[in-house]
Amino acid sequence: MASIKKIVLASQSPFRRQLLASTGLAFDVVVAPIDEAAIKAPEPRQLAEARAAAKGLAVAAQMPECLVIGADQVLSLDGHSYDKAPDLATAKRHLESLNGKTHTLHSAIVLAYGEARQPVRLLRRFTVDVAMTMRRLSPAEIDGYLATGEWLGSVGCYQFENRGVQLFERVASEHSSIIGLPLQELMRQLRELGVAPLLQAMPPWHLHP
Repeated sequence: MASIKKIVLASQSPFRRQLLASTGLAFDVVVAPIDEAAIKAPEPRQLAEARAAAKGLAVAAQMPECLVIGADQVLSLDGHSYDKAPDLATAKRHLESLNGKTHTLHSAIVLAYGEARQPVRLLRRFTVDVAMTMRRLSPAEIDGYLATGEWLGSVGCYQFENRGVQLFERVASEHSSIIGLPLQELMRQLRELGVAPLLQAMPPWHLHP
């Protein structure tokens, strides 16, 4: 029976790290050595899934007998994907295009595992789609929010977990899915694989794919 030495989060997002740490699960963080911009897909949801898989597989290949969580999030509006804005002018255009509309966040998660001299496998994969309705913002409100700097590093040019919550009229999911790491479904998948931190089990866990 295969065993898991440790859990690894393949993400550079500090918000995902904070969310996973809040569960009490012990884990390491390793940033995947991939070029996200080089990964293409015909649909936004598929793009999030492809990027999450690439991250998980790349890190699992480097770390045998570790269960790797690969995560990615893509925002879509009318079938168009939004990436992180490289500058303030782009961020402003993004917020103006989302203003008063409902967009979708696609939060994709994979669980990857590899053993020495064995191919890396994707054990689990799932995607949570979240509808986000932004209220009608005035030009002054958009400029005021951009001045906070929260647009940096965020796919929607906002941080819902901080002052960005003020931008929205309603959302259709729980907090962790909006941030990009759907904790309830992730914890369920981990338990099914044999990872049960609430039972005080310590690694190595036995893997039950």
